[in-house]
Amino acid sequence: MHGLGEATAAITIVNALPTGIGSAVGIDLRTRVEVELHPAGSHGKWDVRMAELARTPLVIASLTEALRRFAPGSSGRGELKLHSEIPAARGLKSSSAVSTAVFLAVARATETEVEPIDLARLSASVARSAGVSATGALDDALAGLTTGVVVTDNRQGELLRSYSTGPHLGVALYVPDLAHPPSPEWTAAFEAEAPTSRVAVEAALSGDWVKAMHENTRLVERVMGYDYALLRAEVSRRGAVASGVSGMGPALAAIAPEDRLREVLAAFPGVSDRRRTVAFSTNSPRDRGGFS
Repeated sequence: MHGLGEATAAITIVNALPTGIGSAVGIDLRTRVEVELHPAGSHGKWDVRMAELARTPLVIASLTEALRRFAPGSSGRGELKLHSEIPAARGLKSSSAVSTAVFLAVARATETEVEPIDLARLSASVARSAGVSATGALDDALAGLTTGVVVTDNRQGELLRSYSTGPHLGVALYVPDLAHPPSPEWTAAFEAEAPTSRVAVEAALSGDWVKAMHENTRLVERVMGYDYALLRAEVSRRGAVASGVSGMGPALAAIAPEDRLREVLAAFPGVSDRRRTVAFSTNSPRDRGGFS
C-alpha cells in the first residue's frame, strides 16, 4: 500500500490568534510525504520507519491519528519519507504542511477519499494536541491544500469564505534566519488585540485581502516587536500591492504583479538565500497525488 501526499506553504492574510478567525493563501513551496504500508493483521501496533530528522512529535502524532482514522483495527510495518522545501518556524506554515501531507499520504495508501476541509480539521486537531498551534491553524492547513484565499473560524472548524487574489500576481519572500517562538506562548498578548483585529477580519470576509493584510501586519509587528514599517513602505514604492508578516514571523511576504517581483525582491536586505520569489499555489490535492 503506497501513498503520496503533498501540501504547500502559505502566507498570512489575518492571524487567527486574536479572534479565532484566520485567513491565509497557499504558495508554491511544497512538503512531500510518501508512505509504504504493509498490514499484518488486526492485533498489535504499526511499526513505521522514518529518518530521525522526520521523527518529530507532530509527524508521529499525525501518522498515529491518520492510521487510526484511515486504517482502523489494523497493524503492520511501514516506512515514511518526508521532504520539505518550507523553512521551519519562520511563519510559512511548515507544521501545517507536514501534518496535512502525512494525512494525505495515509489516505492515499488506504484508498480513502477525504475532503480538504476534513483533512485540515484533522491537522488542526493534531496541531493543538501537540502544542504546535494555539488555534490549530485551520486556515493555514486548508490554504496548503487548496487554491486562493481562505477565511476560517478556527474555533468552530468552519470555512467562512474563499476567493482568488486575482491574476498575474506573485509573492516575494524575505525569510530572516531566526525562528519564531511557539504560538501558545503568545496567546494572551494576541487575544488582548481582538478588538483591533476585527478590522482585518471584516476586510478579509468582505474580500478585501489587501486591507486585511495591511491591518493584520501592523498588529503583529506591534505585538511581536518586528520593525518592518520602512521596509514595507519601500516594497510598496517598488510595486507591491500588499505586504505583511506571515504567521508569527519573522518571514515577510510582499505581493506584487509578476513583472514587478524582481524589483520588490531587491528591496529586501541580507544574503540572497533569505530572499526568493514564489507563485501562488495553483493546484489541488487531487493534482498533487492526494486522492485517486
